[in-house]
Amino acid sequence: MRRKQCEVTESKQIASILERCRVGRLATIGEEGYPYIVPLNFVYWQGAVYFHCAKKGEKMDNIQRDPKVCFEVDIPLSYVGRECNSHLQPCQVHQLYHSVIIRGKAEVVEEITEKVGALNALMASHEERPDFDEIQPDMAGVKICSVVAVRVESITAKSDLLQKKTAEDKNHVAGYLEKRDLPGDAEAAELLRR
Repeated sequence: MRRKQCEVTESKQIASILERCRVGRLATIGEEGYPYIVPLNFVYWQGAVYFHCAKKGEKMDNIQRDPKVCFEVDIPLSYVGRECNSHLQPCQVHQLYHSVIIRGKAEVVEEITEKVGALNALMASHEERPDFDEIQPDMAGVKICSVVAVRVESITAKSDLLQKKTAEDKNHVAGYLEKRDLPGDAEAAELLRR
């Protein structure tokens, strides 16, 4: 990673970013060698990324041909523009965010316990309530969908929080974000003040 000051290395922090996201982007290698990127619902469960999909389609064709994939999530926090500091040049404006990139191999899950467990983990993650109707192995939907696990081979994460700036600059931006109070500003301000 080029910007080491932004790197997140603690596994709990990386898992937290992954668990907060509901949609990620999966990159596969297309038949003609071009990357194919698709957004999808997912869950990070038991150290892997799981998603469900149709049994056929470009994504599945690509995975069957070459299981090497890249998976990415990001959480945009706050955009810090010239209204925060009129002395900023256009190339100095900044987006604060968290992100994770996973490289691994995609594998269609055939084992029914893992498949149903992943589907229930996906439901629990997206429903965000304990009383959702659990998926059972004998349900018709289980048979007609594919569940794919991205087995992690490498994982990198970063949080861009003005790490190169002075404490004074960070406090100034945090104060601005607290007053502006757009979505993501409160979290960004709190992180800048740490």
